[in-house]
Amino acid sequence: LPLARAEAALLRVGADDLLARRGLDAPVDERGANFSAGERQLIAFARALYRDAPLLILDEATASIDSDTESKLQTALAAVMEGRSAIVIAHRLSTIQAMDRIVVFHKGRIVEEGTHATLIAKDGLYARLHRLQLASQAGAELPAPAATPSIPAAPTL
Repeated sequence: LPLARAEAALLRVGADDLLARRGLDAPVDERGANFSAGERQLIAFARALYRDAPLLILDEATASIDSDTESKLQTALAAVMEGRSAIVIAHRLSTIQAMDRIVVFHKGRIVEEGTHATLIAKDGLYARLHRLQLASQAGAELPAPAATPSIPAAPTL
């Protein structure tokens, strides 16, 4: 691997502190066990930049990290996705809010699609999940909305 290209990819995803602490020659335990979940994700994003893949498939890219690390990963994710097509699978809606198109599945079926703003305005399943996640982050509880025939009142995450 050309080291300058690897270093540039790490810097582009915001892993400069990781690079400063560990350098490019750091030993890596099996499955990256000696790195935090956030560090492993930043390295994975840097690898995607390094490979310059035209299509990215990200499955729960921010699922196992805390909300502080999530903001750093959101910035990295934007850098990785620039100029590429991406399929992003996420339960944490903040991961997908900036996507050009969001497709909402429920029980294996597409129930909604659109941008974040469009889906919030529709006040369907996506909007309900968004409210639930915001309430969960704030430590508050929202009353469950009334059920509709096509969408249950209390969707599972």
